[in-house]
Amino acid sequence: MTHLIFFCGHAGTGKTTLARRLVPRLMRATGEPFCMLDKDTLYGAYSAAAMGALTGDPNDRDSPLFLQHLRDPEYRSLIDTARENLELGVSAAVVAPLSREVRDGRIFERAWLGIGDEVTLRVVWVHVDEDVARERIVARGNPNDAYKLAHWDEYKSRRFVPSGDQCRDLLMFDNSVPSDEAYEELLKRLL
Repeated sequence: MTHLIFFCGHAGTGKTTLARRLVPRLMRATGEPFCMLDKDTLYGAYSAAAMGALTGDPNDRDSPLFLQHLRDPEYRSLIDTARENLELGVSAAVVAPLSREVRDGRIFERAWLGIGDEVTLRVVWVHVDEDVARERIVARGNPNDAYKLAHWDEYKSRRFVPSGDQCRDLLMFDNSVPSDEAYEELLKRLL
């Protein structure tokens, strides 16, 4: 049995750091190979080239143009890459915001993901308070965050914490100041 694990959440929540910490432990615990597919690693250079050609700003990842024309194809390709690995018997840890997909529940639709019941599906929603996220975004100094920071009010209007039915199958993880015990508990829940 293979595993498809999503590490989702808004910018500055520590999705990639959390995945990098847990994926080696998941491999040891399951005895299975995992590939880690981070949206920024896979599509960052492509998006920079496309947005540079279209707008002159290669660091734009949050403008309406990007969100309307490049976001969904990036996510579709990310999920297709995960599915191809799963078909080869390699589990996948996918790191990407995927906020729309979490909000509308699509992230749990096996037909949309292209996976069968033989794949164990887990979705972690990584979250921190808005102020913590903004501090982390500023501290990391990534040029891709410039649009987001310059248009913070617009960006923060898209931020949300899943609630009600949106949480039914989510593994919520507060990544503000996690303890070793919190990591261990999440690892158990992923398995």
